[in-house]
Amino acid sequence: MQNQIKSVQNTKIKFLTQLKEKSRIRKKEDRFIIEGKREITLALEGKYTITQLYYCPSIISYEEISFIIKSSTNQIELYEITTEIYQKLAYRATTEGILAIAQSKNLDIEHLILPSKNPLILIAEAPEKPGNIGALLRTADAAQLDAVLIANPKTDMYNPNIIRSSVGCLFTNTIATGTSIDIINFLKKQQINIYGAALQASVNYYTQDYTKPSAIVVGTEATGLSEDFLRNTTQNIKIPMSGVIDSMNVSVAAGILIFEAKRQRDFTNQKIKK
Repeated sequence: MQNQIKSVQNTKIKFLTQLKEKSRIRKKEDRFIIEGKREITLALEGKYTITQLYYCPSIISYEEISFIIKSSTNQIELYEITTEIYQKLAYRATTEGILAIAQSKNLDIEHLILPSKNPLILIAEAPEKPGNIGALLRTADAAQLDAVLIANPKTDMYNPNIIRSSVGCLFTNTIATGTSIDIINFLKKQQINIYGAALQASVNYYTQDYTKPSAIVVGTEATGLSEDFLRNTTQNIKIPMSGVIDSMNVSVAAGILIFEAKRQRDFTNQKIKK
């Protein structure tokens, strides 16, 4: 059943605008907006429940919409909207004509179940920029990490800018959030080694063995890791740099560390197979 909406003053459009702009509303309603064909498809594959879908027929056809949502296990309300309404709601300059409302998942660390007995985890402490979080999620997806943990998050994970910058990898990763102490306690309970990216009492990152259960922790470029993590790391690690500055973008640093861990694990697995 399709419905048509032609006014930007429609109550549903006003609600969409609130979900887009206000973290408080997203948390209160346990719902958020997804924009784009790939992102909506990945959300469905990630078992997110989509309740409503809004599309602009001058940009995307009903047949394309039907194909995208065919995997949904629940009934999705469809709304046809005008170009004017879509342009008001869309984030992207290069647009695809499709938006959805999805139900949030509970990302609290206490609900996390790791999919592996020998996990490799990325932890980002107090990341502030949605773009950095999105880049970290893309790196985690590329490496097929077992989980991404966000300690002391400064924004909700369903911020549209995180979804956009992660290109939907918010939905392809196992994600959990919590305080630094909660995450540290979780790691210790699971007997996971903690490697903190920090200059204090650190060794070169490639000297460590990441083939056992491991968590790589990165902090902000401005302040680094908190004392909570620095007091509880198995070992602090650093990336040797030859330039004038002693820091780099957090997502770049995380990528270097993660793929060294992946290299070690892949090499070990190849030896075992032989």
